[in-house]
Amino acid sequence: MFLFFLIPAFAGFAQILEPVTWDFRKERVSEDEVKLVFTANIDDTWYLYSTDVPPGGPVPTTFSFEESPHYELAGGINPETESYRKFDPTFEMDLDLYSEEAVFSQSVDILTEEPFFIEGYVEFMSCDDTRCMPPQQSEFRFSINAAEEAEAETAPPDTAEVPGRDRSLWMFFFISFLGGLAGLLTPCVFPLIPMTVSYFMQKQSNRLNSILSALVFGLSIIGIYTGIGLLVSLTTVGAGFTGSLITHWIPNTIFFILFIIFAASFFGMFELTIPGSLATKTDKKADRGGVAGSFFMALTLVIVSLSCVGPIVGAILVQAASGMGTEPVIGMLGFSIAFSLPFTLLAIFPSYLNKLPKSGGWLNSVKIVLGFIVLAFSLRFLSLIDQSYHLGILGREIFIAFWIVLFTLLGFYLLGKIRFANDSKLEHIGVPRLFLAIASFTFVVYLIPGMFGAPLKAVSSVLPPEHTHSFNIRSIVSEAAPSGSTVHATALCEDPKYADFLHLPHNLEGYFDLDQAIACAMELDKPLFVYFSGHACSNCKQMEARVWSDPSVLQRLREDYVIVTLYVDERNRLPEEEWYTSEFDNRVKRTIGQQNLDYQITKFNTNTQPFFVLMDHNQEKLVPPYGYSLSIEGFREFLDSGTDAYTGGN
Repeated sequence: MFLFFLIPAFAGFAQILEPVTWDFRKERVSEDEVKLVFTANIDDTWYLYSTDVPPGGPVPTTFSFEESPHYELAGGINPETESYRKFDPTFEMDLDLYSEEAVFSQSVDILTEEPFFIEGYVEFMSCDDTRCMPPQQSEFRFSINAAEEAEAETAPPDTAEVPGRDRSLWMFFFISFLGGLAGLLTPCVFPLIPMTVSYFMQKQSNRLNSILSALVFGLSIIGIYTGIGLLVSLTTVGAGFTGSLITHWIPNTIFFILFIIFAASFFGMFELTIPGSLATKTDKKADRGGVAGSFFMALTLVIVSLSCVGPIVGAILVQAASGMGTEPVIGMLGFSIAFSLPFTLLAIFPSYLNKLPKSGGWLNSVKIVLGFIVLAFSLRFLSLIDQSYHLGILGREIFIAFWIVLFTLLGFYLLGKIRFANDSKLEHIGVPRLFLAIASFTFVVYLIPGMFGAPLKAVSSVLPPEHTHSFNIRSIVSEAAPSGSTVHATALCEDPKYADFLHLPHNLEGYFDLDQAIACAMELDKPLFVYFSGHACSNCKQMEARVWSDPSVLQRLREDYVIVTLYVDERNRLPEEEWYTSEFDNRVKRTIGQQNLDYQITKFNTNTQPFFVLMDHNQEKLVPPYGYSLSIEGFREFLDSGTDAYTGGN
């Protein structure tokens, strides 16, 4: 329980400043009237501007409601908290401010008995004595006349990536949990389950003590692994640091070599062992018994198991490093819960211990299968180096070819056609091995069209981008389309900067420099589609492959917008005369990626990717931004809402 409460506490380190948060509730005044209450919670030293600000001042706190035939606003917004007046040195004028808390209300006349929603957003700006946050929006949604009016009424904030983020975090937790279960089947761990459980049963004088010791043991495993995740989390919380780290050639080369070593060990080339002195010291302390003994027994297990589960733990941490700072904690929490579960449950219910399958040759087979998977995953690190430094060595078809060979060999191994040094002779094929072989060969058949340019949406987040493919049938067909086709409907105003090493998917045309895109948008009288992306952003590749590939989405992108993609992890250094010192962190921004990320943070108060913004020529948002989501319909509606806002609905 301590760990579950610890994670939200550390989440604050990974997030950008959010000095004002909003709570929304309603009060039923009568059958025909409700009172909507908006409460701003303001951090210490920060203040919120009032609803009445003189011209030339900051953005006032403004409440906007969507029109509906089901209700009418009765009067205007009523500030229920008394403001105070103070001279604001930022704007050099006396302004009405709120500190700590500000409460506003709005009376609404109900015109129907049918259930409906009152939706809208509050736009606000906050400052302290040294800095100001950019204007923000927080959406609200009130359920009226519903059967259960106690349902949650707070809508996700302006940065619409939050719901997708929540879903992806839960998915990441689930994948990490599966990784923990896979780690249990390795030869270093599985034989330890009955040995460890028997240890607890023999060490304790009664069943209650053995259960308590097993619980301490299980929680210690969770604590140790989650502590590793926490350590990684605390070192990746700086905005931009994570992207710089995971795209740098040094850590990626180190991980590639380590994964090759692990794969070779799994195949039986040599044995990886933790220094015996380390395991012996912890094992001796485990003999003390009690809480301390249970902890050191858990530490011994973790040390001994790392030679087998290291690649799984490493893969989780590497994947987590590409996200927010809490992801390593969440990943290690999911992994460790699954990893510790059998030890704890079997100590509580020891009668099930005899039902475990016996150790044998099947464990070596598990090890070999993990070796193939680790070898396949190692290519990901080389791919990141290739993409980040634009080397053009590991193209998409080469990557896919490696995978086709690896998973074909895996299929033959599962059928017993290939044997390794420590394998026992396979007399017959069991049903599980047959199913795994079928899955492996099916995956190979799925990969083969990718050699000719098929999108392979299921694995698009791992593969190199499509523009690295030297032979793409879809591109050839697209370029050979009749001149009257709308394939290239948007003509660019000038050659895009950085187009020699940056590319858009699906033959889309666009820019990689914001100023250049704004100038073209003004010339063509079109809104801007701003896409914050990254070479190491798996979710970006997923959306490009699964959402952007839809014909209706592609048509809107080509015809209705001027596209600009801003890579936040692009390492190319700009000329010195284009460097500047950021107002956000007082650091000099020298590269394309640093400047793009700084713009995203200072303008939109977020540093997550993918992040989509529809803007006018003054860099003002047309609609709330959009984040990671694989809903084609949702993205299409997002694009349509932007064009409607730009044209005024005409």
